[in-house]
Amino acid sequence: MTFWVVQLLNGLAFSSLLFLLSVGFTLIFGLMRILKLTHGAFFALGGYVGLTVLQVTGNFYLAILAGGAAMTIIGLLQHKILLHRFHGIPLNQVLLTLGLWLIYDDIILVIWGGIPQRVPPPPLLEGAMSVFGTAFPKYRFALILLGVVVAIVVWLIIEKTKLGAVIRAGADNEEIARAMGINVNKVFIFAFGFGSFLAGIAGVLGAPLLGLEPATSSLILPLALVVVIVGGLGSLKGAMVGSLFVGLVDNFGRVLIPDFAYFTLFAPMALILIFRPQGMFGRK
Repeated sequence: MTFWVVQLLNGLAFSSLLFLLSVGFTLIFGLMRILKLTHGAFFALGGYVGLTVLQVTGNFYLAILAGGAAMTIIGLLQHKILLHRFHGIPLNQVLLTLGLWLIYDDIILVIWGGIPQRVPPPPLLEGAMSVFGTAFPKYRFALILLGVVVAIVVWLIIEKTKLGAVIRAGADNEEIARAMGINVNKVFIFAFGFGSFLAGIAGVLGAPLLGLEPATSSLILPLALVVVIVGGLGSLKGAMVGSLFVGLVDNFGRVLIPDFAYFTLFAPMALILIFRPQGMFGRK
C-alpha cells in the first residue's frame, strides 16, 4: 500500500510541474495560435538563471522570481523582435522557435557547461513529512499544493475577471474582438509574457526534482506537448487534465515497466487522438 501511495504522490508532484509549464504553452497557443517550441528551453534557461541567483544569494524564493522575470523579458523580446512578424504564419513560427530553441540550448552549454547540476530545495522544505501515514518529501508535497493553487488562480482569472473575458474573446474570434474595440495586441503581449514567466518559474521549481542539464529542454518539451495534445490545444481544463494524465502515466510507467515507459505514455495519447483528434477538451 505504501508503494502505491508514494508513487501516486510522485505522479501528482510531477503533474503539478507539468501544469505550470503547459498552462502558459496552451494559453499562448489558444490566444495567439503560436506553437512556441522555445517553451522547453525557457524551462531549462529559467532553471539555470535561478540556479545562479541561488548560488549568489542563497535565497531559493528570489531564485524563483529571477527565473520567471528573466524568461518574461526574453519572451517579450522574442515576440517583439521576431515572432510578431510571422503572425498567422504557423510554419514560419514553428521553424523560428525551433531555431531559437537550439540557440538557447547552446547558450546554456556555453555559460553553465555540460555537467548536470543538482539544485537543493529551500531549507524549509527539506526532509520528509507524513502523508496518509507514509513518509514523503516535503518539497514534492509543496509542489502538489502549489499546482492546485496556481490552477485555481488561473481559472479565476480566465473565467471570473474582465481580463479573462477579454482573453477568451480574443481567443474565440480575434477579428470580432478588434472590431469591438478590444486591444488584442496588449492581450497578446500579456499572454506571451505570463506564459514565459510560468515556464521560467517551473524551471526553477523543477530543478530540485529533475536536476539541470543542457538536455533538459529536450526532455521536458515532448511531455508538455503531450499534455496540450491530449488535453486539447488552447484549453485550460485540458491543460489540467492532460497534466494529471501525463504525470501519473509517466511516473507509473517508469516505475512498473521502465523498458516500455514511452509506450505507456504515447500509446494512450495515440488512442485518444484516434477518437478525439482535437484532444479531450479541444474544439474542432
